Amino acid sequence: ASFPLLCFRSLLVTPLIFGLLLQAPFTQLSTITQPNFVLFLADDLGIGDVGCYGNDTIRTPNIDRLAEEGVKLTQHIAAAPLCTPSRAAFLTGRYPLRSGMDAINDYRVIFWNAGSGGLPPNETTFAKILQHQGYSTGLIGKWHQGVNCESRNDHCHHPLKHGFDYFYGMPFTLISDCQPTETPEMDRAFRRKLWLSTQMIGLITLTAVLGRLTGLISVHWKTLTCLAGFSLLFFISWFSSYGFVRYWNCIMMRNHGITEQPMVTDRTTSLILRESISFIERNKHKPFLLFLSFLHSHTPLLTTEKFLGRSRHGLYGDNVEEMDWMVGQVLDAIDKEGLKDTTLVYFASDHGGWLERQEGERQLGGWNGIYKGGKAMGGWEGGIRVPGIFRWPGVLPAGTVIDEPTSLMDIYPTVVHLAGGAVPLDRVIDGRDLLPLLQGAVVHSEHEFLFHYCGVHLHAVRWHQKDTGAVWKAHYVTPIFSPPGAGACYDRGFCPCFGEGVTHHEPPLLFELSQDPSEAKPLSAETEPLFDTVIRKIGRAIEEHRRTLAPVPEQLSVSNVVWKPWLQPCCGTFPFCWCDKEGDN
Repeated sequence: ASFPLLCFRSLLVTPLIFGLLLQAPFTQLSTITQPNFVLFLADDLGIGDVGCYGNDTIRTPNIDRLAEEGVKLTQHIAAAPLCTPSRAAFLTGRYPLRSGMDAINDYRVIFWNAGSGGLPPNETTFAKILQHQGYSTGLIGKWHQGVNCESRNDHCHHPLKHGFDYFYGMPFTLISDCQPTETPEMDRAFRRKLWLSTQMIGLITLTAVLGRLTGLISVHWKTLTCLAGFSLLFFISWFSSYGFVRYWNCIMMRNHGITEQPMVTDRTTSLILRESISFIERNKHKPFLLFLSFLHSHTPLLTTEKFLGRSRHGLYGDNVEEMDWMVGQVLDAIDKEGLKDTTLVYFASDHGGWLERQEGERQLGGWNGIYKGGKAMGGWEGGIRVPGIFRWPGVLPAGTVIDEPTSLMDIYPTVVHLAGGAVPLDRVIDGRDLLPLLQGAVVHSEHEFLFHYCGVHLHAVRWHQKDTGAVWKAHYVTPIFSPPGAGACYDRGFCPCFGEGVTHHEPPLLFELSQDPSEAKPLSAETEPLFDTVIRKIGRAIEEHRRTLAPVPEQLSVSNVVWKPWLQPCCGTFPFCWCDKEGDN
């Protein structure tokens, strides 16, 4: 009589055990209390530049391997289309205008190491929370969130004041001015105007002096002296900053100390890779956060000799392939230390590729695939849709693709919760914890609406209609491409956020991204029965969103972004700032 009972029990227990064995790889989360985090953030990389996002001519095997072994997001959105505001949002989980890190003028990023603007001390980064949770936290590479507030060494905006135990890299961003052989990039149009003005003032002064000497002009020598003095002061007033950009902005730091001023670009890549691997090796016995903020693939595209000429896309392609190799080296270091299964790896770009970045026939900016627009364009997908890849073996299902709206701001709550911390309750956090979506515990992203800003100007809004799967996007402002129809602002170098270079749309342009990801066919009330309903719904969401905004000091105001000599980081006695401590070593 017991045999049938045993058979019955076997029938119940066997599939239960089998099911548990099948699910085991994805239930280890409870046993890994504090995973390590390695966050890769590329600079100016277009979504169309990566193999696993459709590029079949630039080789990115290591980034592609991350996607094969993890989760690939196809609708991963930057909170801003430029470096400084996008990275501020990434670090804080908040739209950058909440921290004052988005622009009210044409100065849309931090322009000088010696400016006074930057990520405010009262902002709480995910690194600061992880630090309190016992993590070793390191930032290697680009910062671009400011340095000082009131004095040369107060370092109020420095990474070490924002939760990082260790920093090695550039407090600024890589620019062509850092490479002596390249054409200057920083504020290029404004510098041309300053040179022209200086030449005109100098010519007027010289003409007046010659006229006085020849007797053609009756003018007092005192007046000529004042004119000459004004010419000299005008020249010094701007050349003292713009004439030495390489010394003022192109510096490398280790923690609070300057190691290179100016940086020696030939060895920057190898030093950043060495520091990244060393950080992993030093901290392998305790939980760590490594934020590897690449200088690749921003101009001047620093690329070591062994990668030059290897790609089919010139120097830009070479640079991307080198970055992929660096990703592989760091992943190998994780494997070597036996940390692969206890480390969450993330790869993304801070915003879309820079379409307008060209020198003659050379294309030095990235490609954004099928998506319209690029860097600096707050509304069009090409400026804000970026690669987004997560890998955590045994916890996240390999080879998964998720086409749900997600944001770079989501890293904040995701990392904080996994580390056992809590997000601040005294402020609005716009990011959402991605772990349930990444693991497949939920089908839809928590984001119903995403707001797409260009500076402080709202350009577009995305509505994810979860019951139908539709992703509606309304554009209220779009840049005017130049030349017309070119797809970018080639005549300007950057597309503007406001003024004569934009078009305001009333009613807004409406697209359904799941059907038209290239935003090629705007809908209208005549072609879309839900047009008015969708526009009203998005309008109400904007009103609710604006009620959550509070006035804060503008970190990118003109007074905060201008060069202030008393704030200039200097490894000597100002203005004689020069050192090469890496070379000395």
